[in-house]
Amino acid sequence: MPARKIPKNHLVVTGSFASRKNGQMDAFESLLEKEYMLLLEFDERVLRFDPQPVTIAVPGIPKGYIPDVLVHYHPDPITGEIPKPSLTEVKHTDDLQRNAQKYAPKFAAAEEYASERDWEFQIKTQVEIRTPRLANFKFLREYRNIEPANQDSSRLIQIVRGTGGISSVESLLEQLSVTDDDRLHCLPIIWHAVVTRSLLTDWDQPINNDTVLQLPEGIA
Repeated sequence: MPARKIPKNHLVVTGSFASRKNGQMDAFESLLEKEYMLLLEFDERVLRFDPQPVTIAVPGIPKGYIPDVLVHYHPDPITGEIPKPSLTEVKHTDDLQRNAQKYAPKFAAAEEYASERDWEFQIKTQVEIRTPRLANFKFLREYRNIEPANQDSSRLIQIVRGTGGISSVESLLEQLSVTDDDRLHCLPIIWHAVVTRSLLTDWDQPINNDTVLQLPEGIA
């Protein structure tokens, strides 16, 4: 349960983020926070994330300090080691610079609190959050909700397999489609395969029709 309920605020963007990973609606109190949640939602390393997770006592601050998110991770697929949970604050760089003195005791308390629990404390800014990866997830997230026919999905995978397990989006469209209506039908099927990782790509490069896709290892 969150350590506090986020109130409505007319000065900043607040709201709820629908997380399949957490199985619930999670509150956020800034657009940057919402965007960070989207990154966590699609990050395969992340098991779950808890918004407004704990209240940390800070001398001179009666209500204490509540970091934005606590991130829990899956075991490493190779080593089996579970990364330390990340107690995370989400802030713009200009806010951090402008209010450095105000935030210093809060962040120091959070560092100590996290260390005592074998967690790590980290600060995420728009530099790490607003990346091509985020833009890709914003574009693709709605394609998770479609349900392609089994024969359409199977045909897509068969075509990629026939090209040696690798193909561009445009090449797939050319092989799948005869008419413009066919392209409109097939493109969501391709994007669904990408967002569900039936076809893999480089998330850190802008996704478009020139994007190269490939089958997961062992399937080609």
